[in-house]
Amino acid sequence: MAEPAGKRLKSSLPLCRAHRSSGASSRARHNLPAAVEEALCGVSSLLWEGVYRLQALTTVFEREDIPLPRVVSFFHHQALKQQDEAEAMLAYLAERGGTYCSKDIQKPGCEAVCALLPALELLLLQLKEEASVMVELSQLAREQGDPHTSHVVKNVFLGPRVDRLKLLGDLLTSARRVGCTNDQTGGFGEYILNELQEELTR
Repeated sequence: MAEPAGKRLKSSLPLCRAHRSSGASSRARHNLPAAVEEALCGVSSLLWEGVYRLQALTTVFEREDIPLPRVVSFFHHQALKQQDEAEAMLAYLAERGGTYCSKDIQKPGCEAVCALLPALELLLLQLKEEASVMVELSQLAREQGDPHTSHVVKNVFLGPRVDRLKLLGDLLTSARRVGCTNDQTGGFGEYILNELQEELTR
């Protein structure tokens, strides 16, 4: 039985409002509740938005006037991790017989970022939002009688994000300590962080 629409409106999950469910008649459907399928579809789009944002942040530090190769490598690896997770969620959705409605991804909206500190802060906000969404997705799956999805979300998607949040917290503390600022005036601090911060190579 489908969950009442009024109840689902209270959710902060990025649901796919135009979702085309695979339907109960799908031969590949594996006891995937419609509400969970729709939420997986919406969260997949959220992860892809994060991929494009990280790719855009990578290009900020590839400019000739901001030579920070380890910073570039860090954001590039973060983008690849995010892409792997987005693809893993799509693979899981397909494995369970669900349908993904590919949605148009908007511009990342981080064109104004021109320094390391705001870039790290933006990544931290992104990871916090995604972690919160994963917690809610896991709870929704459990409430809908889908413990398998709840387990997969916790272990494959939420756990790694918690580790990345700790890493980002450490990087932000170091960035502020060495004098990085919200604009390009903190160039020396960014140079020190680029040269000395081992976490940038993870």
